[in-house]
Amino acid sequence: MKSDPKECLYCQNNETLHSLMIEIAQLRVSRVFLFKEQTYQGRCLVAYKDHVNDLFELDDNDRNAFMADVAQVTRAMDQVFQPEKINYGAYSDKLSHLHFHLVPKYVDGPDYGTVFQMNPSKVYLSDAQYQELVDAVKAKL
Repeated sequence: MKSDPKECLYCQNNETLHSLMIEIAQLRVSRVFLFKEQTYQGRCLVAYKDHVNDLFELDDNDRNAFMADVAQVTRAMDQVFQPEKINYGAYSDKLSHLHFHLVPKYVDGPDYGTVFQMNPSKVYLSDAQYQELVDAVKAKL
């Protein structure tokens, strides 16, 4: 199902988006966000800059730039949070704007060895704590 840019969370850049995520930076062809729900410490999301429904719709240059952005963000996350592994999720059943969930997993942490939960609604931080995470990731980008 292709979504309409007029109804797209990322394209509209509205309060709903900002209630879920904090924008960290804009890269070559994407925007980087920190999830406010932090059950998986350091969880981020990379969304393509334009309303594209799927990775295969991009030409080679844009696809390579997008994947380079994803790699740049996971490299920064690895340096800041030092997880055992970073899981990648590209789900878009209901919102087909191209985006990747980047979820750090820790050996003794939630859901290690299984699929991460989309929104466990368990861990929220103070504004100062969010800012620390944003600043740390941004410094490594």
